[in-house]
Amino acid sequence: MRHSRVINHLGRTSSHRKAMLANMATSLILHKRITTTAAKAKALRTYVEPLITKSKEDSTHSRRVVFSYLKDKTAVAELFREVSPKIGERPGGYTRILKTGHRIGDNADMCILELVDYNEGMLGGEAAKTKTTRRRKTSKKKDEVTGEVKAPKVAKEKAKKADEPVAKIKEGAEEAAPEE
Repeated sequence: MRHSRVINHLGRTSSHRKAMLANMATSLILHKRITTTAAKAKALRTYVEPLITKSKEDSTHSRRVVFSYLKDKTAVAELFREVSPKIGERPGGYTRILKTGHRIGDNADMCILELVDYNEGMLGGEAAKTKTTRRRKTSKKKDEVTGEVKAPKVAKEKAKKADEPVAKIKEGAEEAAPEE
């Protein structure tokens, strides 16, 4: 029976599991979002959230403790420089699991594990502002204001262009007629 057994072993030895979770935590910190199975995501959440909490206090001791888990200098630097200032006020719950369906090969439950404060789509930030509809190239106000000024010039230019081929044809006909 599974009394008091809270850790998911993920079918791996202890050393393999620790190395895998360290690598996945490094990828999550560097890329802010990873795609994995639901069981690994739940195990990684319990692994990485205490590290993020530890990174709120930027001291040599906390950096060394986090480095002992991650084993990657760049991930530790990214965690302390960029991630922890952004999540400083948040009391916990730094990650979000979004279920995406089942993997084709073995039908495993797949999900996206991401850092909460780095998803612009759910925050309604820059991604929502840049999306606009493209129905016309210029707005009505510009057409009304510039249309009055540019309309006579445009009409004159169109008239000249329309008369030029006719004039060339007439000149060509006149030049051909006297030669005969």
